[in-house]
Amino acid sequence: MSFIGELLGTLVLVLLGDGVVAAVCLKKTKAEGSGWIAITLGWGLAVAVPVYMVGFLSGAHLNPAVTIALALTGAFPWGQVLPYIVAQMLGAMLGATLVYLHYYPHWQETKDSATILGCFSTAPAIRHTWSNFLGEAIGTAVLVMTVMSLGPNKLSSGFGPLIVGLVVMAVGFGLGGTTGYAINPARDLGPRLIHALLPIPNKGGSDWSYAWIPVLAPILGGALGAALYQILLTSM
Repeated sequence: MSFIGELLGTLVLVLLGDGVVAAVCLKKTKAEGSGWIAITLGWGLAVAVPVYMVGFLSGAHLNPAVTIALALTGAFPWGQVLPYIVAQMLGAMLGATLVYLHYYPHWQETKDSATILGCFSTAPAIRHTWSNFLGEAIGTAVLVMTVMSLGPNKLSSGFGPLIVGLVVMAVGFGLGGTTGYAINPARDLGPRLIHALLPIPNKGGSDWSYAWIPVLAPILGGALGAALYQILLTSM
């Protein structure tokens, strides 16, 4: 059931998250032009909703960077890491496919290929390799430290998903304006693959020269966040 939980949860995360980007950016939607605030609020809710939905099934990692970080600290078995990541990737790809179908007539109305790609995956506002990498790593470190700190803070279990959604909003508002804050390898790579495969009108390339950053930087940032959390925990 944990595989189903991660697949379904990541599907909903991408469906709602990429869905809000499509709503804001594609032509002739009712939300067209709503802007960055709508996207950031939408993404925070897009994370909170599936954590509520599938947390009881799998723990709702929904992010390979979180899964790997938990395994590095011994809080998650390494034997389950690969199945979780496979489920997350499949879920992200299915979620992106549903976004494509949901907004089907709007792709034809949207002529800018970069805008279309942005509805699936991230791209930097200014292409600058080391700062783009650093931004994704820092954002993911903040996310992972928050996730790992929920237990010691002894929050009521019902508040956990909401806090995770709020930290995604905070990262988006504070750090996301440079890269679009993937902070999740599956969230970026899965939809990017779907963008490459589907016959989307007016699409250009899938920007594979940048694609490694939102994959590797969140993994490194998540590991750093986990290490910092362990240091703080052992210093208490």
